Amino acid sequence: MPQPVHIIGGGLAGSEAAWQLASRQVPVVLHEMRGIRSTPAHHTDALAELVCSNSFRSDDADHNAVGLLHAEMRAMNALVMRAADAAQVPAGSALAVDRDIFAAIVTQTLEAHPLVTIVREEVTAPDPDWAHVLIASGPLTSEPLAHFIQGLTGQAHLAFFDAIAPIVHTESIDMGIAWRQSRYDKISGPGSPDGTLHPPGAGDYINCPLDKAGYLAFIEALNSGEKADFKDWEKDTPYFEGCMPIEVMAARGPNTLRFGPMKPIGLRDPRTGKGAWAVVQLRQDNASGTLMNIVGFQTKLKHGEQVRIFRTIPGLEQAEFARLGGLHRNSFIRSPVLLDPTLRLTADLRISFAGQITGCEGYVESAAVGLLAGRFLAERVAGRRPVPPPQETAIGALLAHITSAAMPESFQPMNINFGLFPPIEGPAKGRERKAALSARARTALSGWLSRTETLSRAA
Repeated sequence: MPQPVHIIGGGLAGSEAAWQLASRQVPVVLHEMRGIRSTPAHHTDALAELVCSNSFRSDDADHNAVGLLHAEMRAMNALVMRAADAAQVPAGSALAVDRDIFAAIVTQTLEAHPLVTIVREEVTAPDPDWAHVLIASGPLTSEPLAHFIQGLTGQAHLAFFDAIAPIVHTESIDMGIAWRQSRYDKISGPGSPDGTLHPPGAGDYINCPLDKAGYLAFIEALNSGEKADFKDWEKDTPYFEGCMPIEVMAARGPNTLRFGPMKPIGLRDPRTGKGAWAVVQLRQDNASGTLMNIVGFQTKLKHGEQVRIFRTIPGLEQAEFARLGGLHRNSFIRSPVLLDPTLRLTADLRISFAGQITGCEGYVESAAVGLLAGRFLAERVAGRRPVPPPQETAIGALLAHITSAAMPESFQPMNINFGLFPPIEGPAKGRERKAALSARARTALSGWLSRTETLSRAA
């Protein structure tokens, strides 16, 4: 039996890496501090707990880069995708999950695997005797471990803020004002991840309409609402654009939200046939449908201000909040300077990194990098040289961004998107171009999987 791989962090990346290693007969010791010490964002000690959203975003593998990444991970036997599919809740063409069910599946699966040992402890530095180490401690890496990483790399940590959206009890929403409808009447259904057309009035989202006067008053309330205070060391930390607090967006101009999370396009009240100036959407947050997440409403408003301001939204006047929004600090390393193409730290080749600490952003992306780290380490434990996936694939494009960004000194977290893929001849833009990129990615992934599996069998 080979020496175990020690994984620090039981989030999505660490959990997925553990599964990939154990599935390849490599023993794993998974170190997770929650249960001993929590973080500002987590509420449980479950592995792979989801904190700021329950959505894995679009599941459209033909026209959306993250949907393509879903498909690639399913093809690579990703535990995270297996759990997400089993815990899915309605969310139109998106893949959203019941958080508790999702985390329970991941936790129980790893606890039951004979090659996985889960140790509840805070690791402040890897033991020098560990032959293989994977740091997947996430954006909320504890301060002692962060100091170790900083000393090891010689690089200062970069940081940004990540804000959490509120959750509302469904029964407290006034459905005499709000209505159910997915944008363009698309809702999720078995076998149709892109969404299926349904009669108006059916849908996975609850919509709260605002007229022009109500919208402008809401923007004013956001701009004047009392915000959470920052500590001195946090004041110069930039936000990640993909998870911008709603009041920060509102401050950019009165129409920013109307063209962002509050856009009314594709939505009409089925009772009147009328549209709205702006719409607040809520998405199902648990399997039973008793909780709804206010889409795009991550915020750093103080809790009392959240209740006051969000209850001015038509349909939410009596809203009861299961969770109010919050804010936490995320940290990541300058990966293009520090890591090789297989996620190893060039300053200490026994240590690899995975997940959001590498500068990827998003649940799916974090798990995808964990998947690759697990596969790469399994190859090294077996005495083989890992072969990174082609950049033409979604997972390869994400890896290339992390390990070889063109401007490493200004490296910032990034969700997977088609802009990371190599150019393609053919359609210049739009859905046809995205479909062509996706088709090329499928061919590239199939060839890579076939070659790497052949090499593994031959060895």
